[in-house]
Amino acid sequence: MIGTQEQGRMPRSGIEILREKIDNEDYLNEAIQRIAQVLSNEILDISQGGLVHGRQWKKRK
Repeated sequence: MIGTQEQGRMPRSGIEILREKIDNEDYLNEAIQRIAQVLSNEILDISQGGLVHGRQWKKRK
């Protein structure tokens, strides 16, 4: 059987994968910048231009 998993080992959980990612300084910096952008858009009610995350409302009242 061909595979990337070691035999007898369970697949890695999302937590294990996230732990590896946050140990990477570039990934962590990008994640912090993205969070800051999303929060800035929400706080300032910016809905056009720039980065828009998937959960942002299309129309606000």
